[in-house]
Amino acid sequence: MKKSHLIICGRLFDGIHEDLTPDMEILVEGSRITAVGRNLSRPKDVNVINLKHLTVTPGMIDAHVHGNLMRWQETDNILFQSEGYSTLAFLHTAERCLERGFTTIRCNGMGPAGYGIVDARNVIDRGLFPAARMNVGAHMLGGPGMPGDMSMYACTNEPLSDYMQIKTIGSGRDFFRNQVRREVKYGTDFIKIFLSGSFLSPDGGPEISYLDDEELQIIIQTAHDLGKPVTAHVYPPRMMKKLLEFGIDGMEHGALMDEETAKMFEKQDTYLVPTFSPFQDVIEGNDNLVDKNTEDSQMKLRKFAPRLKESRQIIRDSKIRLGFGSDFCAVHQPYESWYEYRSWMRSGMGAFRTLKAATSVNAGILKMDHLIGTIEPGKLADIAGWHRDLLDDCDALSECDFVMKNGCVYPTADIVVDGYTR
Repeated sequence: MKKSHLIICGRLFDGIHEDLTPDMEILVEGSRITAVGRNLSRPKDVNVINLKHLTVTPGMIDAHVHGNLMRWQETDNILFQSEGYSTLAFLHTAERCLERGFTTIRCNGMGPAGYGIVDARNVIDRGLFPAARMNVGAHMLGGPGMPGDMSMYACTNEPLSDYMQIKTIGSGRDFFRNQVRREVKYGTDFIKIFLSGSFLSPDGGPEISYLDDEELQIIIQTAHDLGKPVTAHVYPPRMMKKLLEFGIDGMEHGALMDEETAKMFEKQDTYLVPTFSPFQDVIEGNDNLVDKNTEDSQMKLRKFAPRLKESRQIIRDSKIRLGFGSDFCAVHQPYESWYEYRSWMRSGMGAFRTLKAATSVNAGILKMDHLIGTIEPGKLADIAGWHRDLLDDCDALSECDFVMKNGCVYPTADIVVDGYTR
């Protein structure tokens, strides 16, 4: 027999409307929401959950998580971690995300060559671990030396570096056609292209390119033929324009955006997950936090700081379909997704645009909007509760008071924020 819950909300953000509606109730039967409204009829033996003191939202979604490390400080050792360790790290990240109110995470694979990330997703879906559901891109497709090429950390030893290079890194149309098919064969949910350089890895910087036009086109075409969406790690406008021309579904970062490219995004309704947090410290001039990055990363962040500030404003003022993704590989742990809320709010994005990005918009990006992202009848009962002011407090998502996934209630975590346990 399905267990029934009646959740009494203080205020409700349903992921659809831009308001916080008072005195709403949510009826959950089994794993699904069956009714939303006021003064709902109560089934016999319903479990009443009183959240009158909280603002209730859909479970949050982080669309850009690198979860293959237990702690970001282990990055230097990533090349030598086993497939088993990486798989356990994904589970660890997903567990920590759930207890923080993020019921779904979109994971970008890094590290070992196997498909442990797919195994982690599958055992979570079977209900064997109390963790956020995972939407996974198993590996990154790119050229040798690109930021996702972890063998770069052994590049002073050519034979070792070549031996450690993962199978999705290479060159040529035939190579990438085959690798897309392999990724789909072994269970990936989406394909990720690593096109441009990076701020946080030892390469030539965000404006260099690792793939040519033919390689990009065959990746996107093959993935679409197999029914899989494609996203790309990309920064400069000239590369974003190419991807838009080739019909990509969406992009990650875009931190060097210009006005012309933003208009193209809007016209094609292509999504962007702008990952504000990794650039927030240099934009705000928080030198002590910028200094936690490697010397190479510090140099690149400071060099591009004026353009990052200008592009942030362009993204903020645009009508691009923006998704919420944290992208933590340094300074913050991969499961500390709430910092991205702080970055959006401090950038002047507005609470409702930010909340929609982290719920209904992200659900669409993950192609899961028929299941999650809003609180309405028929959707999975992914629900979170927060006692802080979501409209005016940029740190409101740092303290989750209630979390439900698939109709099951899970414990929330004591969270350390700025040195204090909360």
